[in-house]
Amino acid sequence: MRLLPTTVLVATLTAAAPAFAEPLMLQGSTTLSNRLMIPYQQDIEKLSEQKLIIVPNKSSLGLQALFEKSAHFGMISGPLDVEVKTLHKLVPDAPFDRLKAFEIARTQMAFAVHPDNPVRAITNANLRRILLGEVRNWRDVGGHDLPIRVVMVREGGGVQASVESHVLNGQKIVAPDPIRVQISSQVVKVVLQEPGALGLAQLAVVHRAHAPEMKLADPVEQKLSLVTLGEPTPAMHSVIDAARKIASKVME
Repeated sequence: MRLLPTTVLVATLTAAAPAFAEPLMLQGSTTLSNRLMIPYQQDIEKLSEQKLIIVPNKSSLGLQALFEKSAHFGMISGPLDVEVKTLHKLVPDAPFDRLKAFEIARTQMAFAVHPDNPVRAITNANLRRILLGEVRNWRDVGGHDLPIRVVMVREGGGVQASVESHVLNGQKIVAPDPIRVQISSQVVKVVLQEPGALGLAQLAVVHRAHAPEMKLADPVEQKLSLVTLGEPTPAMHSVIDAARKIASKVME
């Protein structure tokens, strides 16, 4: 299926309001897109009997697309309440109470470190202290005398939202001098070049790059969800059901 330019699709969808025309547009999380929706798009389309257009960008952008009526689904890879808290600063008057999240699958995230970093495990308490800026040097957790540089996707990414929910109980990451990147695949690339880096990324991305992982006793899971603005239509429900069935077969 040939994808049309996003501007054309947005205009088409907006013009069709209040009822969306086929195909169904999905925007948001690159994790959900790259792990499931794009590789298995034809399977999901066949099972749901719906045509899909998938635009990977970022969880927060997927939710914004819902509010702008330029998507039928937002794709997120973190808790909806954390994503909403971040987005509320940008669009405070948006109808957040109408958002409905439908969990599709779960995947594990990882904390990547530079190959020269001897720290390969950490307690949740010490990780929390790092992310809150209370511990700023690797020597304080058994590593070399190097400043800790947290590497993560710019505001609105699902990994960051999952870490803030699971490790920080909803608090924001405030580690000093973080390195921000555009997409998750760039996180590990930076970590492999920066000796003091601590990268927040998906486990699959870390493994593909053969990067060392700093393990937690209590690993962080990401919820991968499709989000709608209001109740989904029968056609949209069929996509949710199909995505769940395919995910249960192909995802770890």
